[in-house]
Amino acid sequence: MVDHEREFTRAVVDDFVAEYAAGRTPNPCVRCNEQVKFGPLLRRARALGARRLATGHYARIEGGRLRRAVDDAKDQSYFLFAMPAGDRGDVLFPLGGMTKDEVRRHAARLGLPVADKPESQEICFVPDGDHAGFVARRAAPSPGTIVDVDGTLLGEHQGIHGFTVGQRRGLGVVARGEPRYVVSVDALTRRVTVGPRAALARTAIEVEDVRWADGAPGGPFNAAVQVRHRHRAMTAQVTPRGTGATVSFAAALESGAAPGQAAVFYDGDVVVGGGWIA
Repeated sequence: MVDHEREFTRAVVDDFVAEYAAGRTPNPCVRCNEQVKFGPLLRRARALGARRLATGHYARIEGGRLRRAVDDAKDQSYFLFAMPAGDRGDVLFPLGGMTKDEVRRHAARLGLPVADKPESQEICFVPDGDHAGFVARRAAPSPGTIVDVDGTLLGEHQGIHGFTVGQRRGLGVVARGEPRYVVSVDALTRRVTVGPRAALARTAIEVEDVRWADGAPGGPFNAAVQVRHRHRAMTAQVTPRGTGATVSFAAALESGAAPGQAAVFYDGDVVVGGGWIA
């Protein structure tokens, strides 16, 4: 057994708490893959003389390129965009070429006790799904205000860590007419702005700390851009800018984009790069 609890706590758990406290929506799975599974763990495997590290991710590495899994419903390439290019040759994703049903059948044939194990969509270190409670127990959230898009005061909240862009439920305000969604979260003023779904629409976003799969492109290029794990990738033009990029969508992103979430760029099923929504 290899104990990486310290690295996991620093790189994943502490980052998760700090991001929510800063009014952003973190993606701990990306951080874990980048800084734990394909960092310390891979170095440990090499030190032991292992030729390859195999994991259960639903993704593929073919021709040195990271690709989506065969099973679109289980694809996890979105969480793997930050994997260093130099690690791809030492990693195996044996499940990437199979569907979930095929994997279960193989497990049953081999007599594995997890063959019919129910799936979990929760974050591993927040098994009860109470993200806000987890953050509140580790940070010191301060109250603030909830306002409408026109600035009208609607109520108060006990901490911005309980809100994310696009959120509809649990806002703590009474909907008047059409439903309201979180449009923005301001950490400096502790102000949460809500509004109608139309207020979420974005035609462009800025992405920071971009990791390119094979070096930064020389100029703008077209790609399919995914801004959440369960979100359908949308056609966009990506323009590299320093260490970041500007993403201009061909059609408005109607569900909004939460700062702190990953935006991943695809050419077909190949991951071109990705970064964090600013």
